[in-house]
Amino acid sequence: MNSPSLFLRLVAASLSGQARYPASALMRTLGQFLATGIEVVAVWALFRRFGEVQGWTLGEVAVFYGLVNCMFAIADALGRGFDVLGTEFLRTGAFDRLLLRPRPLALQLMGHDFRISRLGRLLQGVLVLTFGAAQTGLVWTPDAVAAALFALAGGVALFLGILVLQGTLSFWTVESLEIANVLTYGGVQAAQFPLALYAQWFRRVLTFIVPLACVAYYPVLAILGKPDPLGAPGWVGWVSPLAGFAFLAAAFGAWRIGLRHYASTGS
Repeated sequence: MNSPSLFLRLVAASLSGQARYPASALMRTLGQFLATGIEVVAVWALFRRFGEVQGWTLGEVAVFYGLVNCMFAIADALGRGFDVLGTEFLRTGAFDRLLLRPRPLALQLMGHDFRISRLGRLLQGVLVLTFGAAQTGLVWTPDAVAAALFALAGGVALFLGILVLQGTLSFWTVESLEIANVLTYGGVQAAQFPLALYAQWFRRVLTFIVPLACVAYYPVLAILGKPDPLGAPGWVGWVSPLAGFAFLAAAFGAWRIGLRHYASTGS
């Protein structure tokens, strides 16, 4: 069995298990949709009160918001195994069972618990993105679609990389650190708004350390055909999502270091 086939079977098994309790799965999905919907209301209230924020309209910010939430929803569904690595695998000793299987460890974790509920955030992201496109008069040309899909792939890689780093920390701490939530949920919050709204030091963090701007801000400018107020050339948005894949590669490099330090539970 090759890796893609195995991954699909693991995902199918996870979804089948959740489907045994359809009411629970539906409520969780609805809960995700409503919980993130509160954030949409907050953004709408901000722009209803002030109209524009430093020249950015509600429709433009809605494109940022929708695209970023789609990225995170997919990455969160794929990276659930890394998120619970410390509590469900390392502490119980179940991680040893994964190590004994002759299949890629990362693939087993990615297919461990593929949550149906993440569809709630994904659906909301798609709806807000559609709203933003309508408000800005965005025409989905082949170039715009290609840029959006490339940004989506880069964003999924970036957020998945953050979850891999969170799992890596568990080799030393077992418990997940709150700083990981700062990078995941805090990163989603930060990337939902244009980079130009932030202070210079924070812009550098979001560009060169955790490159959220590279998978959201610059690609959205390219999709909207809007010049960058910060002066970046227009071509940046077409190549910047590559930073998300580079971040994921670096995260797996750290993962391999953490894996070498794993010494089992002794049980």
